[in-house]
Amino acid sequence: MDAPTGRLRYLDAATRRIARGMDLDETLEELCGAAVPEFADAAFVHLCDPLPVGDEPTGPAPVLRLRAAAPPTGAPPGVVDLDPDGPLWALLRAGRPVSGDAPATAAAAAGLLGSVPPGRRLVVAPLHGRTHVMGSVTLLRGADRPPFTGDDLLVASQLATHTALGIDKAVLYAREASVADALQRTMLPSSLPEPTGVRLASRYLPASRTAQVGGDWYDAIPLPGNRVALVIGDVMGHSLTSAAIMGQLRTIVQTLAGLDLPPDEVLHHLDEQAERLGSLHMATCLYALYDPVLHRLLMANAGHPPPLLVHPDGRAVILGIPPGSPVGVGGGVFACTEMHAPAGSTLLLYTDGLVESRDWDVLTGVERLRSRLAAAPRSAPASLQTLCDEALGTAGSGDRDDDIALLAARFEGVQPETVAQWYLAPHPRTARQARSLTRRTLLRWGLDALVDTAELLVSEVVANAVRVASRPITLRLLRGGVLRVEVADDSPQVPRMRHARLHDEGGRGLFLVDRLALGWGATRVSTGKVVWFDLRLSGDPF
Repeated sequence: MDAPTGRLRYLDAATRRIARGMDLDETLEELCGAAVPEFADAAFVHLCDPLPVGDEPTGPAPVLRLRAAAPPTGAPPGVVDLDPDGPLWALLRAGRPVSGDAPATAAAAAGLLGSVPPGRRLVVAPLHGRTHVMGSVTLLRGADRPPFTGDDLLVASQLATHTALGIDKAVLYAREASVADALQRTMLPSSLPEPTGVRLASRYLPASRTAQVGGDWYDAIPLPGNRVALVIGDVMGHSLTSAAIMGQLRTIVQTLAGLDLPPDEVLHHLDEQAERLGSLHMATCLYALYDPVLHRLLMANAGHPPPLLVHPDGRAVILGIPPGSPVGVGGGVFACTEMHAPAGSTLLLYTDGLVESRDWDVLTGVERLRSRLAAAPRSAPASLQTLCDEALGTAGSGDRDDDIALLAARFEGVQPETVAQWYLAPHPRTARQARSLTRRTLLRWGLDALVDTAELLVSEVVANAVRVASRPITLRLLRGGVLRVEVADDSPQVPRMRHARLHDEGGRGLFLVDRLALGWGATRVSTGKVVWFDLRLSGDPF
């Protein structure tokens, strides 16, 4: 270390090594590895607790905690209380490395180490971020090597400066990643719905690296007619912005799904809205619509990896859905594919983090996923949770460069004998006809206790539809965990509860529905609206 050239070479190698650290622990590990044994015999790093972040204001003097030591044996006390008026805090605030023979250094170093070696065999280098004290690096040399010199203080200063910059960067990265991950998880469904005729399971795994926070999302949206929309998407990029854009796109998809548009129309409008967010905010998305009554699946794809369909016998098939351009590009053309969804089969939607790797491309990864699922031994259809575990494979426990979202839907369908549907012309006798059809159907199903309540509510909802409809009205009864009654007409005017005056002859129908039904609602669809209500099979609304 005596020759200036050697000192410069050491500094260049050491600072490069420190800069390699991707997070806080790696940065401190690289510092200790660069300092010991080439520059010192021991190194101890104490950091403030809590660590300051960015330009956020700090409170009173924090405590110092030992975060790294080389060698780890014989380390000093793990926690050091800082006195705002003491010599150690004054040394740290001054920001300049000092050797053991400097005035007041012994008292300051004693707070860090407990015992202080004599003379110039100790250097304390404060760690200063952009605006705050972050801690200290203490370097020690034994009696068998030369003491520290003035030039060595300059070297220690550079080591401390680069380490502080690395710590500052790591803390900011960790804060951004934490906020983005919390934002992303908040925007993902806290729980999945339980629609009739389909069972759902999902997984979300964040990227292993701090900086790799992405915009993956999934959703399951119940729709009229016991249908369900299954959505998965991935915003390009990894940042807090990606997570925020993901939240906006998910909200847009939920709104479009509520309009009961076909999948290709949903992606067309999503593309328009994503384009308004800026060309840098592109995303892939796959939208599927499952009808358990018809056992039908409609799908459209905007540049997303193809879904897999796992049959009850274990066969796994890659579905050839035409891949349109990602949403946000603008002017994309999306094709809607219709196919049969056999009872007992499982649709698997996933993001590219599951199938893409440094060692193979996406298409190869998709084929590997299909082979893995098809090769799994099973004597009966795997549970959804088991299927998700098989799909994740080693990605669930290893390091991940990208986040992974996974949505699995097991299609059970609805038996034809549990559904009754009629098309009724809108005329004054339609409500009476609807009551009669409802009574006969419920008696046939053995739901005698529901007949009177269902007749009354069907009459009120159908009468409302007759007043505004210009085309035939659809009445559908569906027996599942509850009795679902749906009335559809071609008017987009959604009924609202209103307070009827004392002498009004009408205006009380929806109050009856609200009082007697387990739940009710009205949804605008592309062909008008659907008003629905549920009744407990026991006949007790409470």
